[in-house]
Amino acid sequence: MKDLYDKISFRISKVTTVAYSTSFSLGIKVFSRRFHDPIYGIYGFVRLADEIVDTFHAYDKEYLLEDFRKQTHRAIKDGISLNPVLNSFQHVVNNYGIETELVDTFLKSMEMDLERKDYDQRGYERYILGSAEVVGLMCLRVFLERDDKKYEELKDHAMSLGSAFQKINFLRDLKADYETMGRTYFPGVDLDNFGETERRRIEEDIERDFRHGHEGIEKLPPAVRRGVYIAYIYYYSLFKKIRNTPTSTLLSKRIRIPNIKKYWLLLRSFF
Repeated sequence: MKDLYDKISFRISKVTTVAYSTSFSLGIKVFSRRFHDPIYGIYGFVRLADEIVDTFHAYDKEYLLEDFRKQTHRAIKDGISLNPVLNSFQHVVNNYGIETELVDTFLKSMEMDLERKDYDQRGYERYILGSAEVVGLMCLRVFLERDDKKYEELKDHAMSLGSAFQKINFLRDLKADYETMGRTYFPGVDLDNFGETERRRIEEDIERDFRHGHEGIEKLPPAVRRGVYIAYIYYYSLFKKIRNTPTSTLLSKRIRIPNIKKYWLLLRSFF
């Protein structure tokens, strides 16, 4: 029976999630139990693709990503994959009606990371759409369990929240992206001359995304609302810490929230 293999596949996606993201894992724990495996399945898939473009420098990343794309489509079509992470992901896609268009848009953004080192406004928006906003939509499909009317009502809010999270990641990783990858995601920004005016413009944009995303959190089903709110609180706390960090420090180190504070935020958000 395939049930045992599916169970093992989701367990591997969970291990992947926990290993790569403490904050995301904490949020998932607060969801109603029936949502744990599907969200682990989405995160495991996203993490694998991101690793291909960000860390597998000794290998042909273009080939690996294209092979990953083909394996993903084959898994969704066949309803199985010998790659456990893809097997759990196809299970989520097929069970919750996640559009393959969302999957392809995400993979296209990963492909952009193979080629692009800086972005104009259009490219920046396309990258955020694929790398963050559609991931939020995949999760929303799971949270709403095929309620298409509610999905249409909340999709813009989910996209805004994903956008806010990604832009904060960009600010947090300014140094590593620029020095290690040679990437600058924010359009029209010269990190060698990164000024306060540009920075405030970016932060105001993130604040708008947060406000719009928060409106959607309040309308989510109770079974997932608290978990998404915890992710919101974590990222907003990180945003406040970044906002209070001098630009020179932001360009010289990665800003973090210590694990002990993450657990404190979890408790505060829960109650």
